[in-house]
Amino acid sequence: MHLLLRRAIPPALKRVAPYTKISLRGYRLPTRSTSMAEENIKYLVRVKGGPLEVAKAPKPTDLASNDVLIRLKAVAINPADTKMIDEGHRVTSYPFVPGLDGSGIIEATGDAVERIKVSDEMIGLFQSNDRSGSFQTFAIVDEQKVTKKPPSWAFEEAATLGVCYATAIAALGIGLKTPLPFIIDGPRTGLVPSYILVLGGSSALGAAVIQLLRLALPDSTVFATSSPKHHTHIVNTLGAHRAFDRSSSSLVEDVKRGTPASQGLDAIVDVVGAGTSDIFEAFNPNGPKRYAQVWTGEDKIQTPEDVDSVLFRSRDLSQLQGGDNIMLSLQTLLEDGRYKLPLPVNNVGQGFEALQKALDLMRMGVSGEKLVVTF
Repeated sequence: MHLLLRRAIPPALKRVAPYTKISLRGYRLPTRSTSMAEENIKYLVRVKGGPLEVAKAPKPTDLASNDVLIRLKAVAINPADTKMIDEGHRVTSYPFVPGLDGSGIIEATGDAVERIKVSDEMIGLFQSNDRSGSFQTFAIVDEQKVTKKPPSWAFEEAATLGVCYATAIAALGIGLKTPLPFIIDGPRTGLVPSYILVLGGSSALGAAVIQLLRLALPDSTVFATSSPKHHTHIVNTLGAHRAFDRSSSSLVEDVKRGTPASQGLDAIVDVVGAGTSDIFEAFNPNGPKRYAQVWTGEDKIQTPEDVDSVLFRSRDLSQLQGGDNIMLSLQTLLEDGRYKLPLPVNNVGQGFEALQKALDLMRMGVSGEKLVVTF
C-alpha cells in the first residue's frame, strides 16, 4: 500500500509552495490549488527591533504603468537589512517588509513596460516596505530597478548584485566624482586619480567598487585592503593591482611605497567605515586628497581640514547624471562579461528559518562572501 501510494503522488507535489498543506487522509491527494498559488508570503517586522514574522496576503495586482511584479526566487542579505530591523534605520512606517536584494521571475508588467516581459528572469533593486521589500514571495518595483539575469547564473548568484553595484556607482559618481563611461548618459568627465585605495576590498561593496574603478578608470592604479586570505581573489578575480593587509601596523608606509617615489594616494574609497587618522597620512600632499566614505548609519568619519571628504549613499543616485540607467547599463556589462560575481555565495538555506539564520550571521559580521537565502 505504501509503495502504491508513493507511486501515485504526482511529481508536481514535490515542488509544492511553502506553507501548502497536503492531506493524505483516505489516500486522497488534492492538487495544488489556484488560491494557494496566488498567495503572497511576507516576512515582516511589526515594531522597531521586533522579530521577523510570517504573514500571508493576496498576490498584489496594483501595478502602476511602469511597474513590474517579481516572484522572488532568492534574496541576498545586506548589513542595511539588520540595521533596519534592529534599529529602524530609514524605516518610515510599520509593519514593513525588509529586503533590498533579490532575483526572480517576472509575473506581470504595467501597461507602459516594453523592455521586460512576463517570464523574464531578473535581478532587482528593492526597497524595504510592504510593497517593494524583497523578503516576500511577490514584490513590485519600477522597471528601471531591474535588469535581466545572465542565463548561466543561478538565481542565488544574481540576487547578490543589486545593492553593492548601485552603491558602488554612487561611490564613483558621487563620492569620487569620476567619469562613468559605462553608464548610459552617465558623466564623461571628472576626477581621474592616479592611485586609489579601497578600504574594505573583501566586502561586497568593496568588490563592486574595485571592478567599477577598473572599468571607469583603466589608466588608474587600484589598491585595496583586506585580510590576507582574500588577497588572491581581490587581485586575480576583481582586478585590483595590489592588496594590503588591513591589520598591518605598517599599512600607511606599505601603501605609499606602492606609489612612485612614495608620493602617496590621490583618493581613498572607504566602503566599511574603516577610516582612521593614520590612513590620511597615505595621501599625496600635492594631490586632490579625495576621501569618499559610505554612509553606514553611524557618525560621519572626521577628516583633516585639507582632505576633501564626500559622503555617498545609493539612495542619492537620482542626483547623478544617468542615474536612471544604471541597471540597464549593468545588463550590458553582464552580457559582455565585464562585470563578474563580486564574491562567492554562501547559500544559507531555504525559507523563513534560513532567513533568520542569515540575518543572525550578518549581525556577527561577514567578510569575503555573500549570504543568500532561496525562496
